[in-house]
This record gives sequence, C-alpha cells and structure tokens, in this order.
Amino acid sequence: MQIAESDQARALSMDGDLWEFQFIYANARGGQGSNSRQRGRFTRAAHIRHCDLARVIENPTTEEGEVDPRILELARFLLGVRLPFAAADRYEYWLLDPKDDSPLALIFSCVDASEMASFPKLTDWTALPAAVMPIETSEVERSRSYGPVNYRLERCVAERAGAKPRATWFTRRYNEGEAFPPFLVREDWESEEQQDLCQRYLHRQAPRLLMLHGVSLEDRRRMELAAKANALDVARFYPLYPEIADTDVMDKIRIEARLRMAAGETAYAMGRRDGVLYQ
Repeated sequence: MQIAESDQARALSMDGDLWEFQFIYANARGGQGSNSRQRGRFTRAAHIRHCDLARVIENPTTEEGEVDPRILELARFLLGVRLPFAAADRYEYWLLDPKDDSPLALIFSCVDASEMASFPKLTDWTALPAAVMPIETSEVERSRSYGPVNYRLERCVAERAGAKPRATWFTRRYNEGEAFPPFLVREDWESEEQQDLCQRYLHRQAPRLLMLHGVSLEDRRRMELAAKANALDVARFYPLYPEIADTDVMDKIRIEARLRMAAGETAYAMGRRDGVLYQ
C-alpha cells in the first residue's frame, strides 16, 4: 500500500493508479485542557486516478461542487513523486514456528513503534481471500470438493503453529540475524501436499509479492518467472516494483499484458475512469 499523508488527509493506492483520498479526524485525548491528541477515524472522500490528477487540479469544480483543498494539496504532491515509496513498516508481528521460535508467517506490520500496542494479540495467519485472488484447482480437487488453496494453506500454517500458537514483534533493522521468510510465509514444508499448496499460493501471489522491498535478486527472479502466468496482474502492479531481477522476462510479460488488454481483457475492475468519485 502506497500512502501519502498530510496533517488532515491521506491518499492510498495499491497500484499507483487509483488513489483513495481520506480525511483524517483527530480525537482529543488527556482530558480538558490537554494539548495531546491522537489520530481518530478516517473518512473516505474521493477516488482519483493518477491520469486525472492534473485535470482535477486545473479544474477543481465538479457537479458536486469545489474539490476540497485537502485533496488538492495531496494531488499536487502525488504529481511530483516517484513511486514506489520507500518501505516504512519495519515493525513486524510474526507467528512463530514452535520448533525453534523462528518466524513462520507475517500477521501484522506497522510504521511506528508506538502503534504496536494497539494491535490485537492474534495468533492467526490469514491468507489473501480466494475472492480477491482465486487460485486454479485441478479436476481431482474439484471432484473431491476440496476448498480453495488459500484456505487450505491457512490450515497448514495453523497446524504447524501448534495447539498453543505464539507470536511476537520483530524490528527488522535490529534483528538482521533472523531468517525471515522472503515472501512472508515459510516455504519449507514436510509433506509434498503442503509444499505444493504453499508454492501454488505464492506463485499466484507473485505479481503482488514483487512489490516487496528487501528481497534478494535470486528470490525476486524466481517470483518474476512465476508471475508470467498472471501477466495482467503484473501490468497492474509493475509501477510499484522497487527492483527488477530479469528485465527480459519482465519485458515479455508486459508485452503480453499489453496485447491482451488491447484485445479487450482487463487487469482489474476498480472504481471508474472518469476522474473523481465522491462517496
């Protein structure tokens, strides 16, 4: 998630194309006369595609009225930035492998150490939902009414974590000796079935995983190869890739995506393409 934030508003995007603008409302804290305030709720204000930012700035009048100055301030900023932003969430909450207390699967992450206490003490790892990222199943799996790969891998992680799962916070900068799974869940599994589920899940997620920072070139290269099967997703997330391991592979994937989109396929359906959406 890319986040640009001012004192009173923020803009978020998963792909650098569609930006959701939100207003920030602070809650008073500390009683009457206190100057201490904490962040309160976020209210969704608008969706604007990157290609429409300049038009909105030049003509800040819509059928609903004038575009809010808080949105215009962030829109001007976004026109001049280079994506992706540097990774900021170095505080990470990991489910642990009971065999050696090593990181098993990432549950949460946050930017500021002060935020850690506000997260619930969960020990459940959640896969990306099948509705968001469907993974193809075999004819045998369908005939046996197997559930989606996503949720079957969830069960594998839960079983590996044990009857009394534990999780803890790590700070990446100060735990460089820890062996963190590069793609946020362990890939070494005892059974072939578990190994297969994990690899199918990660390979389908590859276009998203390539947005991660701090991944070795070797690991990045194998995910670039896995991403070939989902070229349209690569086209969506490519602007947020911090590094490319094999430009030839990536160029071929993007060419395929352009040809398929020219033939009428769409990478995703999200928002509208006419500028500003107020909700």
